[in-house]
Amino acid sequence: MKQIPIKSKELNKELVKYNLELNKKDQVVELQDEKYKIIMVNKQPWFFYYNDRIVPTLRLLQNKDLLKKVIVDMGAIKFVINGADIMRPGVVEIDEMITKEDFIVVVDVNNKKPLAVGIALLSGMEMKAATSGKVIKNIHYIGDELWNLS
Repeated sequence: MKQIPIKSKELNKELVKYNLELNKKDQVVELQDEKYKIIMVNKQPWFFYYNDRIVPTLRLLQNKDLLKKVIVDMGAIKFVINGADIMRPGVVEIDEMITKEDFIVVVDVNNKKPLAVGIALLSGMEMKAATSGKVIKNIHYIGDELWNLS
């Protein structure tokens, strides 16, 4: 992967939406190949780009609460961590503040651990009203290529 050093100050402009700020001492590098564009902070994969939008990785979300959440039941886990989109019947709790196309972290009902990052296909209120169908497009999950880079 091609490595490009980035100044923390430049990245901070994009991180405002996550209420996160890096300092000058943080070592920030962008790794790029034909498939991924990843932001490494102090040698950890903190962000990746999806359709030119910066998204926190699951590695970062294990320690920082940066995205709105959807909680899935235990039966949904095996599908989510195999890359399946999140279907309404497996969802047990929804943040009503979700808007369509928000990045969402999907967590399990028992441990509240991040399983996946996805894009909301509906607003939180629309998800609550729905009884079937896809509600979140899965774009990054435990065990995928991005997860395994670290």
